[in-house]
This record gives sequence, structure tokens and C-alpha cells, in this order.
Amino acid sequence: MPILSNDYKPPFLFKYRHINTIYSSLFRKTKPVFFKRKRIETLDDDFLDIDFIENSSKKIVILCHGLEGSSDSKYIQATAKLLSLNGYSVAAMNYRFCSGEINRQLVTYHSGKTDDLHAVINYVLPNYESIYLVGFSLGGNLVLKYNGDSLFSLSSKIKANVAISVPVDLKGSSIALRRSENTLYSWRFLRTLSKKMHLKHHQFPKNLDIRQLKKVKTLTDFDDYFTSKINGFEDAEDYYLKASSKQFIPNISKPTLLINALDDPFLSESCFPVREANESSNFYLMTPLHGGHVGFISKGDFYWSEYQILNFLDRN
Repeated sequence: MPILSNDYKPPFLFKYRHINTIYSSLFRKTKPVFFKRKRIETLDDDFLDIDFIENSSKKIVILCHGLEGSSDSKYIQATAKLLSLNGYSVAAMNYRFCSGEINRQLVTYHSGKTDDLHAVINYVLPNYESIYLVGFSLGGNLVLKYNGDSLFSLSSKIKANVAISVPVDLKGSSIALRRSENTLYSWRFLRTLSKKMHLKHHQFPKNLDIRQLKKVKTLTDFDDYFTSKINGFEDAEDYYLKASSKQFIPNISKPTLLINALDDPFLSESCFPVREANESSNFYLMTPLHGGHVGFISKGDFYWSEYQILNFLDRN
């Protein structure tokens, strides 16, 4: 599908991408969401904690958070609230080691770990007639990859997908994140990821060389020494190559919307799949001039991007 036009016009201060990004992450106030947590056992004897809003609807949206996020992330909470108010049940994923409890196995979540998403889909399949997938940043990459990589047979119950602020080219995004203007974001990610590796080392002292943390200066370093090795990739380059969703977009068969702001500080030029959108009959791309990374701030309880999610799902 051609590039879709958009009407996003942020308040004046939020035309600056870092303000849009940081405010939505740190200072946004959201209304309380009352989830019911259920634990799903995985095939490798691990678990996933999923937070549900169940309202007797036969339509459910699975929400996939970003790097080091959870169902507590403000964008997840707000999206869940808006969707539940408009007739959807919600299942908000917490990836492995993101629900507040360390997972059992050495493997962690990562940008391409679609088997865990598949497990959640299979869990909700018997109880719903329509399933929708919505992902943010890393979670958006999961959603796009799941729909296009052909590793799993897609249920006919999956009706549509939306992905927000997605690094569809992981290598390009990793290079963008090394820019000096992104130092704060990288530092915050590395701080929590490093803490998790220390806990993983105590859990698996013979399988995890924690001394490598001294060499980690960037997220690429972390992926090189830890994400890739823990999850069966050769190195960061191999991980980025195999997990990036951009290569799978041409295979997407369900109506799918990607919204990536042109001023997103996390994204490289390669993260705007214009050619793929123009050549696809199912993949829609929207590229607002402003929005930052998972920002899209607007007046009211809900943000512009959250209304775009609702509108797209309602049409499909």
C-alpha cells in the first residue's frame, strides 16, 4: 500500500523529538488499569506472565512492549485502557524476566523471539474469534517478524496488526543509538540490562561470563557479548541479520500498519520501509514528521498513536 497521510500535529514543545520521547516515557500520567495476571508455561519449562483485561468480548488484542518495558509501561497501560473502553479484551505480554521475577532458563527475550508470542496466541485462541497484535519498538519488530517469517502457521483468527516506532533494521538502529544525542537512552537500557545479567550469572554461573560486562559501552556491545550468545546467535551482527523484521515485510498477509516518526532518535534511514509499503497490498506505512520514539503526544487522556491503533483495528 502507498504511504498513508497523517494528521499528527504535536503541541509546539513536542516538535522536539527528545522532549516527545522523554516526556511520554517519564512524565506521562495514565489512568489506573486493573489487569488480571495469568502465568503461561512454555515448552522449554519456562514461563510468561500475561496481564489480561477480560470484558466478555470475543475480540482480543495482544500488546507487546519494547526493550526493558513491561505491562507497567505507560504506552501499554494507556493503549490497554483505550482498547478495553472500545470493546476489546487485552492481553499485555511481559517477556521473560520482565514481569518482576527472574525466568527459569538462561535464554532471555530478544527482538526476534517470536516463539513466545506464538505461545500467547495459542493460549488465547480457543476463547476468541478475532485476535489482533500490537507492538511497540522491539515488540513491533516481534509482531512484524511473526507475521512474515513463516516460522509458524498464522491462525485465520489473526485479523490485523499495528506496530509503533519499530527498528525494523536492527543494525541500522544500533548505529543510530550510538549517536551522542542518544547517550541517555543507551545508559538507561544498559543499566537495567546489566543488573539482569548479574542475576542471571548467579543463576547460571558456569554459563554466563559476567566479566564481559566491563567491555560493554554500547547496546551493540551488550548484544555482542550477551543477547546473541545467550540466545543462540554467533554475535550481534548475526542476531541483527536474522531478527530484523524488514526482510519479512513482503511476506505479510494480514492488514498491518507501521507508524514510524521521521524524527525518531532510535531509527536509522533504513528503518523506513517505503519500498516495501509501495509494493505490498497488506502493509501500510505512516511516517509523521514528529513523534519521537513511542511518543506522539497529544492533548487528552490518550495519544494520537493510540487512536490510530484503535481506528486501524476497528477497520479490520
